[in-house]
Order: sequence, then C-alpha cells, then structure tokens
Amino acid sequence: MLQPKKTKYRRQQKGRMKGNAQRGNQLAFGSFGIKSLQSKWITGRQIEAARVAVTRYMQRQGQIWIRIFPDKPITKKPAEVRMGKGKGAPEGFVAPVTPGRIIIEVEGVSFDIAKEALRLAAQKLPITTTFVIRRDYDETQNV
Repeated sequence: MLQPKKTKYRRQQKGRMKGNAQRGNQLAFGSFGIKSLQSKWITGRQIEAARVAVTRYMQRQGQIWIRIFPDKPITKKPAEVRMGKGKGAPEGFVAPVTPGRIIIEVEGVSFDIAKEALRLAAQKLPITTTFVIRRDYDETQNV
C-alpha cells in the first residue's frame, strides 16, 4: 500500500479542494492516460487496485506511471467514543485529486490495449475520469 516513509506532522487538517488542477494536468511520460473530472480523496488502496488492474490487463508489457501519491494523513476516532478528547489517530493516507489531474499514464502498448487497461483502472477509482491521448500520437506506428 502506498504511503510516505516519513511525515513532518502526524496529523493534518482537511483543507479544501477548490478549482482545477494547476499542475499534473498534462501527459508527461506516456502516450495515453486517465484524467480526473471530479474532486475527491483517493486512498492508497484504491490507487494500488487501479495499478494492479492495469498491469494484469497489459500482461506486464509497456510502462505505467502513477502520477498521484497519497501523502495526506487521514485520522479517525474509534467507534462509540464521546466527542472531544482531541483528534483521532491516523488511519491511512489519501491523495487529494482535483479536476484535470492526470492519474495514470501508459506507454508501449497499442491504443486498444491502453484504452481497455485504463478503463479497468478507472472502475477501481471513486471518481469519473476521461481517457486522454498525447497530442502528437501517431496511430500508424502501432506497437
């Protein structure tokens, strides 16, 4: 499961996710990718499930880049605990994702394989996504 090796602070405030992604909104490594259309927290487990779905479908050919990392600690108080007495203990880590953010990129496979692999990955995520292609991608050079 994805999580940081070390954090400066154990607990973090919730924050707000306003507006569109200002960084990480262009394909940087691969020819295909999935782009977020919603704001949401994505957990390390969900990212890992999407990664496994892509690698299984692509049968370990091509390359995959995961462009988000869960570095925001999420706390939770135990069940049936009274109000007050401080903030809960860290439960896991999430990656805050805003609209326009590229989540996964793929390279080295054909258009059809990439589209289906990323569709399977998108099913594992709690947000709506869209399939994006590099602007200078040439369909004639099928791998």
